[in-house]
Amino acid sequence: MYTSIETLLVEIPTIRPHKMAVATMQTQTLVLVKITTDDGFTGWGEATTIGGLGYGEESPESIKTNIDTYFKPLLKTLSGLNVAQTMAALKRSINGNRFAKCAIQTALLDIEAQRLNIPLSELLGGRLRDSVPVLWVLASGDTEKDIAEAQKMIALKRHNFFKLKIGSRAVEADVEHVLAIKQALGKDVSIRVDVNRAWSELEAIKGIRLLQDGGVDLIEQPCAIDNIDAMQRLTQKFDIAIMADESLMGPQTAYRLAKRNSASVFAVKVAQSGGLLEGRDVATVAQLAGIDLYGGTMLEGAVGTIASAHLFSTFQNLAYGTELFGPLLLTEEILKTPLQYQDFALQVPNTPGLGIQLDEDKIDRLRRK
Repeated sequence: MYTSIETLLVEIPTIRPHKMAVATMQTQTLVLVKITTDDGFTGWGEATTIGGLGYGEESPESIKTNIDTYFKPLLKTLSGLNVAQTMAALKRSINGNRFAKCAIQTALLDIEAQRLNIPLSELLGGRLRDSVPVLWVLASGDTEKDIAEAQKMIALKRHNFFKLKIGSRAVEADVEHVLAIKQALGKDVSIRVDVNRAWSELEAIKGIRLLQDGGVDLIEQPCAIDNIDAMQRLTQKFDIAIMADESLMGPQTAYRLAKRNSASVFAVKVAQSGGLLEGRDVATVAQLAGIDLYGGTMLEGAVGTIASAHLFSTFQNLAYGTELFGPLLLTEEILKTPLQYQDFALQVPNTPGLGIQLDEDKIDRLRRK
């Protein structure tokens, strides 16, 4: 029985403006869910989004309202069910709300793994690696600043491959920015770009050709979410990897993209998939279709980040690494012991559940009252 279900909005400034085609972030609002059971276990989940409603259909405010109004009363009536049965009951009664469902599912799986005294990764099929490689996103928009930031990360042995956010400027200006950074960092440093669906197909053809010739390794979501035809044509036209991100909204869309050969890489985002189990299903579709995998992020804080790391540690194919740098973009730490980033990777805890301890006093100070 669940004795308490609480949804918290926690606001933390970023270390610098994070510029994307859809928004510029200077503060991240973490959506944390805390579930406590009558046998003394506490599970945490996260449903953080990017840029309010600029990115997707759920916002921090809508997630909190819907969990408090619809999920919480229903969960209170569900006792004696396992995680799968509980989530099935929620799905029967509540449409959509993938991010909210992800947060609830993560908290329930955290509790179940603690009960079994195993790390969350073992509940998801078993880890194949104890750490996952993590890139850094260069998103100041200033070429010289981005070069200096990348060189600093390499020197610190924190990140050695990078992604650039583009799409808010003319194609030629974006290409010039990217290739200047690629040239400065050298041929051995992998550079990818995320267009955040900003280009038309003609703009994509022009931009991708120039970026491919300049040594860029991957193009993320160049076209609109629903323009699967364009994604298919671009994937077939170019040798460079084309990655689906916003177009991936769970196993069903993964199947449609795979069937149409509309991407050569899938960015698996746990919240966008609807949960850890659904994210695992997206990876299974990719594996069966011969599509490479990349571990994506919604710029979550520590809870969502480490939940994703547990899942990504179980993937057989993680060819393009992960983007689990979210906590490093924030100015405040909400864990008693921070996540461990070292040797260009994030370490996956081997203690029960998520393997983290939250600083609830700190969270209370940062939460939106």
